[in-house]
Amino acid sequence: MNKSRFTEGQSVKILGEAAAGKKSQAELCREHGVSQNTFYVWKRKYSGLETQDVKRLRELEAENDALKRLLAERDLEVDAIRRLFRKNGRALPSGFRERGYRWTPASRPGGPAA
Repeated sequence: MNKSRFTEGQSVKILGEAAAGKKSQAELCREHGVSQNTFYVWKRKYSGLETQDVKRLRELEAENDALKRLLAERDLEVDAIRRLFRKNGRALPSGFRERGYRWTPASRPGGPAA
């Protein structure tokens, strides 16, 4: 992805100037050295957001990426364990037979949670 000359906060401020209506869009684009296409992309992406909202959006996106990586690693580990058990000719433990299900005493019918 290309590095922008403007931060998200600066983009939001420029959009705020346009929303105030003191200058036309074309004048703002010329003043800030931004093409009208870029302005429309910003408008689609950041319309209605404040600078704090954009920062929070970036934080949430980073957290989401980290969680996706963790999930992918866990899935790789589960697949490796399954292959290992199949290679050795052993049955999978009951917790690995159904994807995503882990046996705990609380999950047993009539267990401590019942």
